[in-house]
Amino acid sequence: MSAISTGKSLVLNKVVTNRNVIMRRIGDVLLGIVLVLMLAPFAFAVLTAIRPAADVANDPLGLPTRITAENVATAFAQMNYAQSLWNTVLILFGTSVLTITLGSMASYPLSRIGKRWTRLTYQLFIIGTSVPIWVLIAPLYLFMRDLGLLGSFAGVILIYTAGLLPVAIFFYTSFIRQVPTELEEAASIDGAGSLRIFFLIVFPLLGPMTVTLITYIALSVWNDLIVPIIFLQGIQNGTIMSNAYALLNPLVVQPTTLFPAILLGVIPLIVLFAVLQRYVIAGLTSGAIK
Repeated sequence: MSAISTGKSLVLNKVVTNRNVIMRRIGDVLLGIVLVLMLAPFAFAVLTAIRPAADVANDPLGLPTRITAENVATAFAQMNYAQSLWNTVLILFGTSVLTITLGSMASYPLSRIGKRWTRLTYQLFIIGTSVPIWVLIAPLYLFMRDLGLLGSFAGVILIYTAGLLPVAIFFYTSFIRQVPTELEEAASIDGAGSLRIFFLIVFPLLGPMTVTLITYIALSVWNDLIVPIIFLQGIQNGTIMSNAYALLNPLVVQPTTLFPAILLGVIPLIVLFAVLQRYVIAGLTSGAIK
């Protein structure tokens, strides 16, 4: 009986092992299909960007018979790429600094003071995450006009900061609430004030979450079209995406102009995400562990 039971157990284990192997292979195949579907549009954009216009017109979905950099060079010049990149980076940097500074400083008392007004304030900020930007375009335009900030980078930075602050406060408040207070209490006993405790003890602990927030801000600011188009005038003041959008002809679609402009706009964002990727994962993991 023992030998029979052992034989059945071995057969059962072999069946389970084979089933697991088959399931893993099916999962690998499905993952490969999903990866191909995700990369296919990007590959198509790259191939179209380096093909001559006549080649694309004759066979839009074909492989390039000749590689050219003329399309990219033309889009680079028409977008005023160097100036557009500088404008976008400047707006992104100003928005990130203001959002991180104000968001983290506001989140500290909201997460540490257990009063009714702090809970109400936090809930109001959370409600702010659900308000779409286009609902506020008209009053924001009039407000920026009255402040004399219409058409300026400072006005755009303030608009982005106001829109992203609720998200920053949600991130930071949720994170700080899970951080033990012993270090803060020890620093308070040593005579440190609230600002010193925040900047020397609490804020360094927010590093992983800050990198995650920077990535979110970069995606939001870099890909936005509404605010730059409405609040910045002229190609000299435009961002990468707004100047790329300006190349679109409403009557005629020109792939050899559209796809190079898209690639020039997306590549810096891909590089930024590749650099920050491991820090983003670390921030999400750290927040889950805490």
